[in-house]
Amino acid sequence: MKIAILSRNPRLYSTRRLVEAATQRGHEARVIDVLRCYMNIASHRPTIHYKGAELGLYDAVIPRIGASVTFYGTAVLRQFEMMNTYTLNESVAITRARDKLRCLQLLARKGIGLPVTGFAHSPDDVQDLIKMLGGAPLVIKLLEGTQGIGVVLTETDQAAESVIEAFMGLKANILAQEYIREAGGADIRCFVIGDKVVAAMKRQAKPGEFRSNLHRGGSASLVRITPEERSTAVRAASILGLNVAGVDILRSNHGPVVMEVNSSPGLEGIETATGKDIAGLMIQFIERNAGLRTARTRGQG
Repeated sequence: MKIAILSRNPRLYSTRRLVEAATQRGHEARVIDVLRCYMNIASHRPTIHYKGAELGLYDAVIPRIGASVTFYGTAVLRQFEMMNTYTLNESVAITRARDKLRCLQLLARKGIGLPVTGFAHSPDDVQDLIKMLGGAPLVIKLLEGTQGIGVVLTETDQAAESVIEAFMGLKANILAQEYIREAGGADIRCFVIGDKVVAAMKRQAKPGEFRSNLHRGGSASLVRITPEERSTAVRAASILGLNVAGVDILRSNHGPVVMEVNSSPGLEGIETATGKDIAGLMIQFIERNAGLRTARTRGQG
């Protein structure tokens, strides 16, 4: 098969591993910078051009679209879908996951466990919002933040009010969530492919830090997850329409709660912690499904 990997940096670990895994299994893999793609949007013969030439047809596309280029990246991915190319994660599913508020609303509607979460627009409503969430400590998150950036833990109601008002003053959209203290600064990253959790790792924040992201200095280790955690991760990915997802779960006193669903989960941490060939499993999933041309979300809002 001819497989296109949409990635801006061919030197990234995840990109290199996907190229390696595809090549080892006899496929032709090409890394394509999504921002260098440009499109002829025509109903009779949609095409994609890349660096001065028509890109041609591919059997499958693996989107590794960074959060900062979601708008343009998903537009290119939609063009591949118009050309009847199999996409490992579809454009609609990626945009659902990238919009944190929309993502949480979709999961809540289907009964997935979540931290108590609030969203408001007016500074006049901040005090009642904090009261509605049960008061501090609260975690304040930028809707557009990634890798733990734009996430603040506030220990008092006054601090929460100040941080929320500051973000609002910058015209930034934020979520306020209860702080799951019993999680102890740790979360579980469940790597979902299809309808299975193929690997899981525990991410522990460094001392004095509550964010467990590996980019923030957190550590990763192998973990055994419960059937309920496994089911929660698979259902969360399915609700959003993602074939591949990193589902981040906190262990709370009232069961597993989903903190975030990542549509382009990194491979380095999970492969190192578990010793599993996650990239190879992703290529195998494409082999089983690319010929079917089945869409879980295409055409849906």
